[in-house]
Amino acid sequence: MTILKFYLLDVDSRFREGEAEVRLWGLTEDDRRVVLLDNTLKPYFYVVAEDVESLERRLRTIKDVKGFELKEARVFGKPVKAFKVYVLDPDKVDSTAEVVSKLEGCGGVYDDDLRHTQHYLLDYDVQPCGWHIVEVEPTDKEGIRVDEAYRLLKPPTAIEYQKSVTFRVLAFYMIPLPSKGSPKPERDKIACLAFRTSEGYAEVLNSEDVTERTLIEKFMDLIEKFNPDIIVGYGTNTRDWSYLSKRAEVNGLRLKVGKDGSEPHRSLYGHVSVAGRIALDLYDYAEDIADIKIKTLENLAAYLGVKVKEEPIEEYEISNLWSSRDGRRRVLDYASDRCKVIMECFREFIEYGCQLSNLVCIPLDHVCTAAVGFRVESYLMKCSRKFGELIPKRVEKPYQPYAGAIVLEPKPGLHENIAVLDFRSMYPSIMMKFNISPDTYVEPEAEVSLEDVYIAPEVGHKFLKKPDGFYREALKRLLEARAEINRRLKGLSPDSAEYRVLDARQKAIKVIANAMYGYAGWIGARWYRRPIAESTTAWGREALMETVNYAMKIGLPIIYGDTDSIFVKYDRERIEKLINYVSEKLGLEIKPETVYKRIIFTEAKKRYAGLLADGRIDITGLEAVRGDWPEVAKRIQREVIKVILETGSAKQALEEARKMLNEVEAGKVPIT
Repeated sequence: MTILKFYLLDVDSRFREGEAEVRLWGLTEDDRRVVLLDNTLKPYFYVVAEDVESLERRLRTIKDVKGFELKEARVFGKPVKAFKVYVLDPDKVDSTAEVVSKLEGCGGVYDDDLRHTQHYLLDYDVQPCGWHIVEVEPTDKEGIRVDEAYRLLKPPTAIEYQKSVTFRVLAFYMIPLPSKGSPKPERDKIACLAFRTSEGYAEVLNSEDVTERTLIEKFMDLIEKFNPDIIVGYGTNTRDWSYLSKRAEVNGLRLKVGKDGSEPHRSLYGHVSVAGRIALDLYDYAEDIADIKIKTLENLAAYLGVKVKEEPIEEYEISNLWSSRDGRRRVLDYASDRCKVIMECFREFIEYGCQLSNLVCIPLDHVCTAAVGFRVESYLMKCSRKFGELIPKRVEKPYQPYAGAIVLEPKPGLHENIAVLDFRSMYPSIMMKFNISPDTYVEPEAEVSLEDVYIAPEVGHKFLKKPDGFYREALKRLLEARAEINRRLKGLSPDSAEYRVLDARQKAIKVIANAMYGYAGWIGARWYRRPIAESTTAWGREALMETVNYAMKIGLPIIYGDTDSIFVKYDRERIEKLINYVSEKLGLEIKPETVYKRIIFTEAKKRYAGLLADGRIDITGLEAVRGDWPEVAKRIQREVIKVILETGSAKQALEEARKMLNEVEAGKVPIT
């Protein structure tokens, strides 16, 4: 027996020799690449028993049922008796559950729509992008590209361990050569394929110097020799992997890039899976950032502060450029630069991506493609195991809108010495304060003492005060963890590896905690309860308006308000008074987050720019920070904003605008 510290990067499963086997891919403490095999978890689902004896008799007659045991569980907080039903093959879970769902005495089936690997991660509390202690024994590698293969003697145990992980990363960028219109993989070959490793090796292969078959073979050889943990690109899920696979097929090859020699395949959740490796598409990361309006690699790079050297080349330009030596050189340089940019963007993303993956229990390649609702749901599923909650099925429901947050009309114009007061975790705090949860919601027809419930303003929904709801406990864990992380951050250098990891984790926690109220009103949610989202925003509106009214009462001018923050004239004494009121009367926390020396508001909501004490300019919602406006327009607006905020003079700002417009008209400034 050997005991190892093991960092889990990816997980998959297979059915062989009559058993379901889970494969855990990752690294050891001494940087060896390993795979751990485990066949201890049997495929299963749950069935709620309305009549235990009747259902038990009938379960014994189902051919694919290999065993069952009675469990105490909960469904939306209500205690139930449920059989945990085992089958042999994970692929038989769906069909067996469907048969069981029709049996007399069945009160519904649960967990049958989860993958076997999800059950493994949830049941054993195994955490992607996290360290574990494992007890193992060596086993045959069977040709898999790892340093060692082991069989687990018992499930992994997650541990707190701060050792940083150095991934082997391969970035690549592919440019097809269209013969007409958009490139088609059945017809059009690959013009060039650029790649760059995390160790600094870079190369651009092109189909003028070698055949396309050789180009693809060299790409596979590089993956074989470098053996990356992560393969990263931009647009790879939607185009590159499928294009490469098809071109390999056209050339009589199989695109064998998995650690077990397998080809990339499309997963159930839309992302491309490569066995033993993380196939990461940074386009999915850009999709998640609201401030990036047009999801180009250039705009992602600008958002992350990564420099782009080469000017973009449009798809329709490729064929013409490729026909000349100078044009071809430009295309190759462009591919090389984009590959470099992809690697640098990856480095800016990876800490956050790993912490998000670990927090919500979704592997890194999938967590990027998953919508926020799925991330919240995965976190709740992780918590559900600790509360004995069965995981409901996802059921199609019609969309029902509800009133959202309140946004006050801004006072347009230029203002000086303005403080922004932010409610700390407003919606999570409201949900915890009023015990808002699917299992505490009181149906309208239910009889309950008004002393035992909280009643939401405006909408009238009721929630039990006791016991603590599922959401209250789930949020409590998140907020306590974030508070502890922020405490630890104060004692660390921002340049340290531990600081970067912890800061990325607190950001991931904040995203999930703030999204939980909206998840309940999302029609795709397993734990769907529209009254939860509706009540949370109603209490939020009430809190904001009570805060605004009290601020006005004590003579603190309100300039603007949005969801969970208000902009007020900076007055230390009155602000302290307002903070105490919010804490004592509303049970919430509000604090000064930012103070602007000068700020300008337009007449529209969510559009302003402010000058900070250190000289930086903060711009929200204006064209200068939008990705869907030309650079010249953004540049002019930035300069005009800079002048008016630094000088306070509209006249000087107007003169600067005229000067720059004259330069554009004279052709002195590029308009792209």
